[in-house]
Amino acid sequence: MQPPLTIRFEQRGAVAWITLNRPDAMNALSETMCAELRDVTERCERDPAIRVIVLTGAGRAFCAGADLKGVFESSAGDPGPSDPMGEFLDLVGGMMDRLRVCPKPTIAALNGLTMAGGLELAMACDLIIAAESARIGDAHANFGVFPGAGGAAILPRRIGATAAKYLLFTGDTMPARELVPLGLVNRVVPDAELVSEVEKIALRIASKSPLVLRRMKQVVADGLEQPQASALRLERLVLDAHRHSHDIQEGLAAFVGKRTPDFKGY
Repeated sequence: MQPPLTIRFEQRGAVAWITLNRPDAMNALSETMCAELRDVTERCERDPAIRVIVLTGAGRAFCAGADLKGVFESSAGDPGPSDPMGEFLDLVGGMMDRLRVCPKPTIAALNGLTMAGGLELAMACDLIIAAESARIGDAHANFGVFPGAGGAAILPRRIGATAAKYLLFTGDTMPARELVPLGLVNRVVPDAELVSEVEKIALRIASKSPLVLRRMKQVVADGLEQPQASALRLERLVLDAHRHSHDIQEGLAAFVGKRTPDFKGY
C-alpha cells in the first residue's frame, strides 16, 4: 500500500499519533490530506490496540484551514456539470464527521496557528491541548468564505454566541490561553512540552476501559441534544447495559484486590 503523502502516522503503545504533514502550506487541508485523514481515522477505529488518537501538525501551524489556492484553481473556469468546490467541501465535512463520531477519545495537540478549517478540525476532537505560542481563530470572513464544518454551528456551542461572533466576524486570532476560560481549549502548555504533556494525558486515558470511554462519549454527545431528564434516562439505560460487561467486573475486582485492572473493551 502506498504510504500517506500528507500525513505521518505513528503508533506509540495504545496511542495513535497523526501528524498533518504539509508544513510549507501550513498544513492546509487538501483533497489528499482529507482523504488520508478519513482513512486513517477509520483504520484506528478498527484497531483494538489503539485506544486514543492524537492529531497534531508539523512545522509552525496545526492547520491554517482549507487549501483555498487548490480549491480556487480546481473551480476556476467553466466547471461544466462538475462541482469541484462542492465535492471538496463534502470531502472535508465527511472527514470531520468521521472524526467527530469516532468512538475512541481524540485529542487535538495544537502546535501553532489554528484557523478556519483548522479550528473546525480541532473542534471535531474531544480535547484540545495547545502550545503556549498557538493562536486560534476563524478566518473565513477574511476571504468571503462561509464555514461549512462547524465554524458557525459548533463554535457558538463551545464558547458562547458573543465570543464566537467576535472570532467569526473579525477573522482575528487569539492566544490559546485566552480561550481556556471560554471552554474551547482544555490546557495550554509550554511549546517544548506539548508532545510530552499530551502523551501523558493520552496514556492516562488509554489506561481506562475502552468500553466505558466509548459509552461516556456516546452519552455526552447524545445527551447534549436532549433535556436533562431525557439525558439522565439515557445514562441509566447505558448503565444497565454496562453493568453486565467484563470491564466493570474487572474494574471492581481490581479495586478490591488493590491491583491495576486489565480492561478488554467488552
